Amino acid sequence: MPEAISLKIESNVAVPMRDGVTLYADIYRPEGNGQFATILQRTPYDKTTSLTNTMLDPIRAAKAGFAVVIQDTRGRHSSEGEFYAFRDDINDGYDTVEWAAAQHWSTGKVGMFGASYVGATQWLAAISRPPHLVTIAPTVTASNYHDGWTYQGGAFELGFNMSWTLLQLTLSNFSNVSRVQNVARERRAELIHDVDNMTEGFGFLPTKDFPGLDSGMAKYYYDWLAHPDFDDYWQALCIEDRHSEIDVPALHFGGWYDIFLGGTIRNYLGMKKYGANEIAKSGQKLVIGPWAHGARGSMMAGNYYAGIMADPAAIDVDGIHLRWFDHWLKDDENGITEEAPVRIFVLGDNLWREEQEWPLARAVETKYYLHSAGKANSKNGDGTLNTDAPKTEQTDVFLYNPADPVPTTGGALCCNPNFAANGAYDQNQVEDRQDVLVYSTPVLAQDVEVTGPVTVSLWASTSATDTDFTAKLVDVCEEGCARNLTDGIIRARYRNSMSNPALVEPGKAYCYDIDLWATSNVFKAGHRIRIEISSSNFPRFDRNTNTGNIIAEDTELMPALQTVFHDSEHPSYVSLALVPR
Repeated sequence: MPEAISLKIESNVAVPMRDGVTLYADIYRPEGNGQFATILQRTPYDKTTSLTNTMLDPIRAAKAGFAVVIQDTRGRHSSEGEFYAFRDDINDGYDTVEWAAAQHWSTGKVGMFGASYVGATQWLAAISRPPHLVTIAPTVTASNYHDGWTYQGGAFELGFNMSWTLLQLTLSNFSNVSRVQNVARERRAELIHDVDNMTEGFGFLPTKDFPGLDSGMAKYYYDWLAHPDFDDYWQALCIEDRHSEIDVPALHFGGWYDIFLGGTIRNYLGMKKYGANEIAKSGQKLVIGPWAHGARGSMMAGNYYAGIMADPAAIDVDGIHLRWFDHWLKDDENGITEEAPVRIFVLGDNLWREEQEWPLARAVETKYYLHSAGKANSKNGDGTLNTDAPKTEQTDVFLYNPADPVPTTGGALCCNPNFAANGAYDQNQVEDRQDVLVYSTPVLAQDVEVTGPVTVSLWASTSATDTDFTAKLVDVCEEGCARNLTDGIIRARYRNSMSNPALVEPGKAYCYDIDLWATSNVFKAGHRIRIEISSSNFPRFDRNTNTGNIIAEDTELMPALQTVFHDSEHPSYVSLALVPR
């Protein structure tokens, strides 16, 4: 039997910041006077409940010979100061890393770990290059806090941002918000009401005047709405534009149904290509499971049972972290850097597989073209999908009415399952709608594996000066169930640039490139591959009002007539990475 390790746990240890604000941390470390490699988590979600917000158990890590520091970020729970999302995490991250490295119980080597916003605190610290930061392990987090966190394709991530801000950032930290920002305590009851009635909040117009929050409680939320373009406000915090400044290896964890999957992949690829040195470039490892955001320990992706191997325990996620930190912080030559750099969970087969690169070199990019005789509306229409390029075909037309948007049904969501459950769900009700165009392959004679990036090139026009187009990849089973895999959106004014929006000419056909991020799925023999095209996914994304006005300020909802082209001059298609089997 291995000898039991006694732990020393210290609570509310003061950590001074450069501006005089004090942040507080809990420390877990082996008993005694030794020095230990140190791993740090900086969380806005209460350091006393960190076990629910990370992919590594700090108790297990401390028993493995690490000093573990769990810190409340600025203005959160026990820490002083005012919380403003992302703003202070560069300097505070630097100061905390260097403080931890200087403690008598530390060897001076520091790593960081954690998920979601806790992943953001790692990347923001890393761009400041604290001398004693050796490695990071960001889980399910973004690469760009504009595109892929607050917005996607130019559309505001309404469901996520309103839920997250109301519940996780404001209500859960209300005592601190009330104290620091002089918010009346009576507002807590109003917050509870708004959380319980969030569906009403999603529909409130104008979005910028939503009364459930105010600048006293969450100024950042209204600043996000005030900056829909990728401007200076966002550029200063953009991780993917600063990969060349980051000099540490990283262990990336993502999920096929995670709201930040795109950012996880972009961070991995960006660091491989642009990292500040060869260690940073070569020291990148990517693991993508079948998980939705916050679904640690689950074998379910929504209503889809992904099998026993979907449980993070099946690959010992804690153990992977410990081996990673053993190597980089303790110089343990345990072979983790010699293993395949990419590990993915293949849906359909429901098995893990190691790969040497991402995207897969053996995958064949294949275009599946949209076809119809002009009646692709709903799953009962005549839309088809195949690899034959179109010739002369009629257009498909639907009416997008923002007063009656297509409802969000599963997908990469966060952070209130009571209003929008994340993961895979049957899309049949969505596909019954006339404002959803449906294109399906014939029944597959053999298994078809799609593993890699998914993009849609859509030729379309609108009667409006601005609108949205959405796309969704769906796996249709033999019995007719339609399981969503991944989806995306593009706001017309941002079709060419997130920084320089331009309205469209009504009636003119444009090619819209819609990024559906990526998937790994085996479409089984007897199944069909399906693409849905529409103009809304609400309340995941805010509704485009179709007026051409600033959407967050708009109170008018105007219907728009949408036309989708699929002919020789306007070949609309989905690009899929087919893996030979």
